[in-house]
Amino acid sequence: MNTVLHERYTSSDTRYCTAIFGILEPGSGQVGVHLASGGHPSALIQRADGTAARAQLFPGDTLLLHTDGLTEARTGPERELYGEDALRAFTATQRPAGPQALITALTDLIAGFGDDTALLALGVPAPLPVSVPTPASET
Repeated sequence: MNTVLHERYTSSDTRYCTAIFGILEPGSGQVGVHLASGGHPSALIQRADGTAARAQLFPGDTLLLHTDGLTEARTGPERELYGEDALRAFTATQRPAGPQALITALTDLIAGFGDDTALLALGVPAPLPVSVPTPASET
């Protein structure tokens, strides 16, 4: 990648890229997340209980990877950076409904930002509710 970027772009047209590599290790009731990144923002986890954190994934959690176009977007009348804190706060306000719901909410949010952003969300399925059959009434 580095060679291609150096060959294709001259000093007057500088470009860069970010990269992230991860290994997910399923365990007993959780998924270990090991990430290495170069110039890429940290991953964010939306917990099944509605909080946002950075750690292991448990059932119902969603892991969000994003480019800096999300957190470095200029917003509001003062053109302030959107930032990591705003992203955590926004994520915490979203009902934990899995990766697709989070991507949809973020896509709606960034529609007005006007910056390039890539999003990837992965989830650990929540356990299915256990239904207990009701006994038939005796007649």
